[in-house]
Amino acid sequence: MTGPEAQAGDPYLWLEEVEGARALEWVRARNAETMASLGALPLFAQLKAEALAILGAKDRIPYPAVRAGQVYNFWQDDEHVRGIWRRTSLHSYETSEPAWETVLDIDALSAAEGKSWVYKGANFLAPDFQRCLIYLSDGGKDATTIREFDAGAKAFVDGGFSLSEAKQSADWLDRDTLLVARGLTEDELTQSGYPRVIRLLRRGGDLAENPVIYGAPTAYVSAAASALHHGGERIVLLSRAPSFFEAEYASLDEDGRAIPLPLPRFCVVRGFFAGHLIVAPRQDWAVDGKLHPAGSYLSFALAPVLKGAAMELQALFVPTAKRYAQGLAVAADAVYVNLLDNVAGRIEAYRWQGGAWRGAPIQVGDAGSVSVAFASPWDERVFVTYNDFLTPAKLMSWPELGAPPATIKSLPARFDAAGLEVSQLEARSKDGTPIPYFLVRARGAPGALPTLLYGYGGFEVALAPSYSAITGKLWLARGGQYVLANIRGGGEFGPKWHQAALKENRQRAFDDFHSVAEDLIRRGLAHPRGIGIMGGSNGGLLVGVAMIQRPDLYGAVVCAIPLLDMLRFNKLLAGASWMGEYGNPDLPNDRAVLAAYSPYQNLRADADYPVPLIWTSTRDDRVHPGHARKFAARMIEQGHRAYYFEEIEGGHSAGANLIQAAEHYALEFTYLAEQLM
Repeated sequence: MTGPEAQAGDPYLWLEEVEGARALEWVRARNAETMASLGALPLFAQLKAEALAILGAKDRIPYPAVRAGQVYNFWQDDEHVRGIWRRTSLHSYETSEPAWETVLDIDALSAAEGKSWVYKGANFLAPDFQRCLIYLSDGGKDATTIREFDAGAKAFVDGGFSLSEAKQSADWLDRDTLLVARGLTEDELTQSGYPRVIRLLRRGGDLAENPVIYGAPTAYVSAAASALHHGGERIVLLSRAPSFFEAEYASLDEDGRAIPLPLPRFCVVRGFFAGHLIVAPRQDWAVDGKLHPAGSYLSFALAPVLKGAAMELQALFVPTAKRYAQGLAVAADAVYVNLLDNVAGRIEAYRWQGGAWRGAPIQVGDAGSVSVAFASPWDERVFVTYNDFLTPAKLMSWPELGAPPATIKSLPARFDAAGLEVSQLEARSKDGTPIPYFLVRARGAPGALPTLLYGYGGFEVALAPSYSAITGKLWLARGGQYVLANIRGGGEFGPKWHQAALKENRQRAFDDFHSVAEDLIRRGLAHPRGIGIMGGSNGGLLVGVAMIQRPDLYGAVVCAIPLLDMLRFNKLLAGASWMGEYGNPDLPNDRAVLAAYSPYQNLRADADYPVPLIWTSTRDDRVHPGHARKFAARMIEQGHRAYYFEEIEGGHSAGANLIQAAEHYALEFTYLAEQLM
């Protein structure tokens, strides 16, 4: 079948049975074919070894989380492929050879319990930071188990809090009480499969015996609860999401009542500092005759508002045409804002002084990526990272706010960047919109080079220059060039840049991506069919559409953990939560838009497509593996060639351990070399 069709005629619905015997037999057959072809090439073994050396290198930066004066870090290498959670003193951490103490060995735990555990983080109880909640995923799924752990004793608490596997979250209300977002029955889950109810769980109690303290309708995306701290103050924030980009908030008072906060749905809470709740509107927001532009960071004193007083908004950060905030981190003495200035990373520190926010930039780098690696409302110590396409990451800190940052640790170079250069160029999309992109290539190289073009273009995700040891070693060092496209749908220039490609306007993101490829060709930097494209998740949809719409432009397609059946995405796993991004296939107008570009429905037998590499994960409980399976099956049915690989573990990522991740990267770059070099 070709063209948009009724799903009742879909011959591959059986491939949506994630663990179905017939489906897994098909998966194993495709995996065997792909590995017999790409995995048998000498280059695959070479690239796997190079990738594993990078992923397991002992001289990587051990990124810190400071708790009660100790630095915690999760670490994987060739001896600990699943990883160890470890700690050292702050003084030791700042030396070249820290004295690490293992707190929890995930490899040993997996072996002892017969599970494929993937560490998903720890949530400490403040302010003593001894007890914590450990999140563990079996095989890398979003669903986790949550178990209470005593960091001092380095052991799970006998008879402590323990929540079996589910898509869930928990936070500490106090030492003997948790805030738990979890559905105990199907009725307590949203249509997206996330919890829609919040309960309190008291030590030794049964969650099912506790009443719901906050909830959301089934049609909403999810509900959540968290405790926010600063300066000895605490608020319990309750939230529910009508759609992916909307939220309703309440605060839990001392009597257990949920007090609604008077915020529009387009506002998102970013933090709590000095008694102020910090929020960011996704749309222009007029309050008391003053217009606050979308993407602003605003604050108001929370306590008076909870007592019925009007909000008195104070501007913390105001965006400009090219300058937008990307996130916020709260430390004991300041608020740190990550921002992009024409897609170059910056960081600014803000303090609440004299009834107003006063900020100053922190100079950590030039035109790369900047992020807060660690900040805590319990600590003035902040760690920041900087890297760019050619500069390996460095971790910096400062003794006090206002002092110049000092480099604590640096990542050594993983590839020779001496002969490479970076340019920021601009394409013109179909509607005339300028689309910036970055190009990394050999300095002075004449003419077209094999090209890897990466994009995402969705969910407010911004792509900034960053150091990729894998791409550098496995692609740039072999003579390829790399392009990062800042297309609409992303967050590079704030909410409006994202909203420009929502729902009925989705084609703009695809046109932007095509325009970058066309601009490279126009400049003589690439040849048609000499461009390979790569994207994952929403980016997998992007490159799937790109292949279908413009097969003349692209010679290779790495389509990772993708959405490809856009007429059924809302029926599969967490898909319903993304209708705020794409639209609702069950509504006629939305369905017509989706049907026009949905890759699965628009495959044609008579088209001359590049041979794609499509990969996904059986354990991905976010983007259903049926998308990738069905797309590959239809390509093969129509007589097209396609490489397909499905990781049995790994969740919404490349693998559950370092060896699987190395194999994944080797597969991708062996394929790209085969197609383009």
